[in-house]
Amino acid sequence: MRAICNPLDLPYRIQDLSIGPRRWVAREGADPSIVTFEGRHYLFMSMSGGFWHSADLVDWTFVATPTLPIYDYAPDVREVDGHLVVCASRRRTPCSFFRTKDPLSGSWEEIAGTFAFWDPNLFQDDDGRVYLYDGCHNKTPIWGRELDPATFEPVGDRVDLVTSDTEHHGWERTGVDHDPGNIENRTSRVLAKVMGSAPFIEGAWMTKHDGRYYLQYSAPGTELNTYADGYYVGDAPLGPFTPAPSSPFSSKPGGFITAAGHGSTFQDRHGNWWHTATMRISKNHMFERRIGLFPAGFDDDGVLFCNQEFADYPMVVPDGPMDPRTHAPPWMLLSYRRPVIASSAAPGHPASLALDEDIRTWWTPADASPGQSITVELAERATVHAVQVNLAEHELRAPKRRRREKRLTALWMRHIDTDDHPAEFLLEGSIDGTSWTTLRDTRGRTTNRTHDFLVLDEPAAYRHIRLTGFRQAYDGPFAVSGLRVFGRGGGEPPVPTPPSATRIGPLDARIRWPRAAGAQGYNLRYGLAPDKLYCSWLLHDQTSLDLGALNAGHDYWVAVDPFNENGVTRGEAIPIPS
Repeated sequence: MRAICNPLDLPYRIQDLSIGPRRWVAREGADPSIVTFEGRHYLFMSMSGGFWHSADLVDWTFVATPTLPIYDYAPDVREVDGHLVVCASRRRTPCSFFRTKDPLSGSWEEIAGTFAFWDPNLFQDDDGRVYLYDGCHNKTPIWGRELDPATFEPVGDRVDLVTSDTEHHGWERTGVDHDPGNIENRTSRVLAKVMGSAPFIEGAWMTKHDGRYYLQYSAPGTELNTYADGYYVGDAPLGPFTPAPSSPFSSKPGGFITAAGHGSTFQDRHGNWWHTATMRISKNHMFERRIGLFPAGFDDDGVLFCNQEFADYPMVVPDGPMDPRTHAPPWMLLSYRRPVIASSAAPGHPASLALDEDIRTWWTPADASPGQSITVELAERATVHAVQVNLAEHELRAPKRRRREKRLTALWMRHIDTDDHPAEFLLEGSIDGTSWTTLRDTRGRTTNRTHDFLVLDEPAAYRHIRLTGFRQAYDGPFAVSGLRVFGRGGGEPPVPTPPSATRIGPLDARIRWPRAAGAQGYNLRYGLAPDKLYCSWLLHDQTSLDLGALNAGHDYWVAVDPFNENGVTRGEAIPIPS
């Protein structure tokens, strides 16, 4: 089966970051741009030293690009006049453009830049004219300007297009769960004191559909669970633009890995729409991030949306046209808070943290010796179809090198380690806890992929899944943020319980619902009409939510879907009274 599971399993580069004596080591992959060029998909993302290409959005091949600037942020890729064109951010000095007709050849022509920009996005209209959108700040807007398609020099004046509007857009507000007073990251607290609590407006991307221009942007901040993409709509490339009341169209504030901002919207070779975006971990460092991919589309009223229900569960990638509104996970989670044992555990990192559906917590053993293991016991009558192994970086120490290239990017001195550091493990399944079958053995593998997703050739009634760690990056300890087992349980999905909803302000609503017997969690869906519940929020172990992502002046509807290892039961949509 052609299936993937977010975050995408790519070799995210390890980085050594520092401010004076303070130092962090973390992996980063963010700000993804994907385009389809001559039948293949090309993915560029920040701080990677190359790009990925794929024929099917499932299997990705990495190509190093030593001639492109590795330390420039937010690489944008678009097709312009039959070339693949790449540009990236350098705030204070002019940014160059690079183009090629054959990206796999490694040959790129540099077109020297004449101006600086940040978070760029090129767009060529049907008439051949080219535009650049850029901006990344909490005090300046998203700008647009026309460029010469041959030299990429500006044509005409720069235009202000999108600014923050937290008085009317609840989803743009900073803080955890849109609460400006709840800032959990130390660096974010420092930035808030220096720069204020206004959201960062960034990550522009332009899509033209049915003659209209959809200018997408992200807010409020990449380190937040509420990082999302919204959009404005206009009838011309430089506006004027009107905010879409259905924003955010890409939002993932709950679940195993959160956030879905600063991305790109594209069509595959079948004409299906997709959206890729930045997902956050932000635990070892605020820029510790990953990449997600989601079905997207435009409804009959021209509303741009993503289907991000269970967006970190397995997802089938069809080899043909699809309806993104009906795209559902083929399997449910079997491992959530199941009984688990480990060979040992470091203080504060018990084995249960590998099964709590939070990528920001992890189990790690008492020491870094190889052969440490963790074993989960599944329920009777469960059938295993797939396993996702998510590894964490626990107190990694980058080795000192005599010659280490470092650059000042954002606020940090940064060294990107372009070497591969394989994370080796053995994944096994057992029916009786005595005889074990090898499911995946990565020992000797040469790529540093840390979100390994395995679909079994044949589903099996395993009662136990065991994961054993061996060599890790920089000889660090084995650390598991998510040993996630997917399949089907042997029972029934829970029965839905009707919610109650109250508008408690122009931007906020309070949603409550009774606990459903046998429920593992709840998928809350909301939107502007009962048949347009395009936004969702996956929750565990709670029966209420203060929803702060609303837009002022618009009516909303909400539904709550209980789920467990046996499936999801759709709840009935109800209006949120003002």
